[in-house]
Amino acid sequence: MGTRFVIDNSVVMAWCFKDETSAYADAALDYLKNATAVVPAIWLLEVINVLLVAERKQRINQKDSMHFIHLLSLLPIEVHESYNAALMMDILLLARSHHLSSYDACYLELAIREDIAIVSQDKKMLDAAEQIQIRVLRFD
Repeated sequence: MGTRFVIDNSVVMAWCFKDETSAYADAALDYLKNATAVVPAIWLLEVINVLLVAERKQRINQKDSMHFIHLLSLLPIEVHESYNAALMMDILLLARSHHLSSYDACYLELAIREDIAIVSQDKKMLDAAEQIQIRVLRFD
């Protein structure tokens, strides 16, 4: 199966916008040559929402949004869609205890459940990951 890791939207969307690129996001994309990214189902909606907002602000056009979605479909990204009341409780507790959004807590919960590292550019999420001893990929 190879190396798997959770990747959040802060990294993925940096691939879309030139003004948001970073060495870290580029390294994460390069890492996908030999690994699989894992995301919670909410990720799909997050990507779409960022693209819609960017279209409305004229940062990107509809054709480029569709092209970006196509490019994402070519990457080894595994979407986890299974959630139940117990997982919802875990997400709620993580969000509460680390002052995160429910969306961010979904990524942490997935990393915990799958016992895999996380990739993010979100400082608050990275701080929470370190506090609960989730390995963070640094690409140094």
